[in-house]
Amino acid sequence: MSTIKKIGILGGTFDPPHVGHLRLATHFAKLLKLDALLLIPSGEPWQKGSGITPAETRLQLTEAAGIDLARAFLYLKIPTQAGIDRIEIDRARPSYAIDTVKALRERFGSSASLNWLMGVDSLVALPNWNSWEKLSQYVNFAVANRPRHDLKQKMNPEVHQFLEDHQTMQAAALENSPAGLIYIDKSLNVDLSSTELRGQLKSSSRSSIASKKIPTHTLEIITKLGLYQQSS
Repeated sequence: MSTIKKIGILGGTFDPPHVGHLRLATHFAKLLKLDALLLIPSGEPWQKGSGITPAETRLQLTEAAGIDLARAFLYLKIPTQAGIDRIEIDRARPSYAIDTVKALRERFGSSASLNWLMGVDSLVALPNWNSWEKLSQYVNFAVANRPRHDLKQKMNPEVHQFLEDHQTMQAAALENSPAGLIYIDKSLNVDLSSTELRGQLKSSSRSSIASKKIPTHTLEIITKLGLYQQSS
């Protein structure tokens, strides 16, 4: 039995969290045999511009989604512990992943396997992240395919070289590696666009879309707070 602690990190604006996030989390929790999976809502998402729901509200929505994630783990007999971390919310400056992974590495120690979960669209956009080329010193990347995102077509030379240097074809390799590997999972096609979902929630078919795409407990809070309504 491996004694290395295996941690999954799923960061994002979570505006709002949706079933795509939970599918991604559940898939990699099982595949990578994660001990814990942290949902980390961003504080000030510097790349997203204005119009983002306040951080404390997004944290509340993410905590609600965490209840549904924990129940999914229980139902599927996945022994991963689900947690919500406010590390970026509490940071009094824009959210940079590099600061987060440094802090998590300090928290969990040098031998822990830290795995940043993301969609392939985020992998393609990595060169836009602050100090992105240093991230692999602190974490592995577990990447899910996304519909309408062809990695080969959208990948620039920097990302291509990053993959050449770090990609592994074996998911199990991440379990024994603290950092430095990239695994692209082709079995999961998941749509992770909160931006599109916010637009859909402002349409006339809001109720049917919401019940299919938003976790139950998150939807209760969205309804209670009157979020993502069509502006009059």
